[in-house]
Amino acid sequence: MAFYRKNIGGWHQAVRVASGIAMAIAAFVYLTGAPAWLVAFGGAGFALTGLVGYCPMCAMAGIGRGDVS
Repeated sequence: MAFYRKNIGGWHQAVRVASGIAMAIAAFVYLTGAPAWLVAFGGAGFALTGLVGYCPMCAMAGIGRGDVS
């Protein structure tokens, strides 16, 4: 995609995907109702940033691969 540049590396991506999926699963195991859905959506968003390789918060903070500031 031309809209963004990857700013997280391979290991960081793998950890984000794994922890995002674990967070979404744990939300439904340990929580009920609206809190479970909110935490699950947060986990899904975390996993999505890992799949894509771009983290908007890291970009705003200036953290990223090859970023010299």
